[in-house]
Amino acid sequence: MDTGPPVQKLYQQIARQITAAIVGGHYAPGDKLPSERELADDFGVSRPTIRDAMIALEFQGLVEARQGSGVYVSAAPQSPEYAAEPEVSALELAEARRLFEGEACALAAALITDEQLAVLDGLATDMAGNIASEDIERLEQEFHLAVAHATGNAAIAAGVEDLWTLRQQSPLVAATLRRARVESGGDFVGEHRKIVAALRERDPKAARQATHGHLTQLINDLLALAELDAVEQTRQKMAEQRRLLASRTDI
Repeated sequence: MDTGPPVQKLYQQIARQITAAIVGGHYAPGDKLPSERELADDFGVSRPTIRDAMIALEFQGLVEARQGSGVYVSAAPQSPEYAAEPEVSALELAEARRLFEGEACALAAALITDEQLAVLDGLATDMAGNIASEDIERLEQEFHLAVAHATGNAAIAAGVEDLWTLRQQSPLVAATLRRARVESGGDFVGEHRKIVAALRERDPKAARQATHGHLTQLINDLLALAELDAVEQTRQKMAEQRRLLASRTDI
């Protein structure tokens, strides 16, 4: 039975409305958008929701965030249609990766070649270098796809590739995962080296556990991030209530 298109998340609805405003000429390329607080008041939503909408619009190339200045319109889209992104959260993606990549790594441990191990060693070493965030993300993707291809099973490799494609298709998921890695208390590079060590021992159980350990850390980091965001949202709501109460007192 056709249940119709999925309901868009709130930040997606806001992004769609701002896109329509740009198309309609309300904002022209080069114009500065209202502040995060002003947009939150205008739309009746929280500032984190506006922040997520800006991330989505920036990913679409419609706006540009300038440090210390604000958010500016980069270009007008060809149509008012907002490009929908996959209905998946960063936490759901991490959970799926833990399930699929853990088993892929276990199988790879029984089949991996010395040449493939050398590639993984090099990628883990490169991750430890003083490089840009985008480069770290690219290296991590190459690492996990290399493990999947080491299984010798094209279907498994394609499945893991699909999970990484989901990440690339959702700007909010990508941004959330980036924040989780930056703010993580774990040993990101060390976790990947443990995976290589288990693969070198040709130990499927240890390889599965090492991958599970890495992605469980990611899941815990995402939960901690969600908790911080919830606290910040509550703090902002309380600040707004204090402001309203203060304005009532002045009457």
